Amino acid sequence: MSEADDSASAVAEPIVTTKTAPRSKTKTKNETRQLPPYNVIVLNDEEHTFEYVIELLTKLFAHSASTAKDLTWRIHTTGRAIVYTTHKEKAELKRDQVLAYGPDPRMDISKGPLGCYIEPATDD
Repeated sequence: MSEADDSASAVAEPIVTTKTAPRSKTKTKNETRQLPPYNVIVLNDEEHTFEYVIELLTKLFAHSASTAKDLTWRIHTTGRAIVYTTHKEKAELKRDQVLAYGPDPRMDISKGPLGCYIEPATDD
């Protein structure tokens, strides 16, 4: 019997390194960004009573009775008032809730909801 040639039948083993990739010099920041604010604006008209507007502001926006009365007077005297400021999605929801609140049952001439719209809040 002859000795087999080890060099011919040997399989080369793979070379494995444990060297890690160099760390990045830049740091990753996890910043929370604020969504841009939007105002919900209610308009004055002659088809809704003060009681209706105060009720709407307390139920839909959770304003106190005092704040709701102040806002109602502002709507009445200036023609409009910002009644809520929040991010766009919630502002749209609140606008839709105002529009869905319907006519004032206290007045026969009331045929629809209060006027309401949203607009981007300014830094004023």
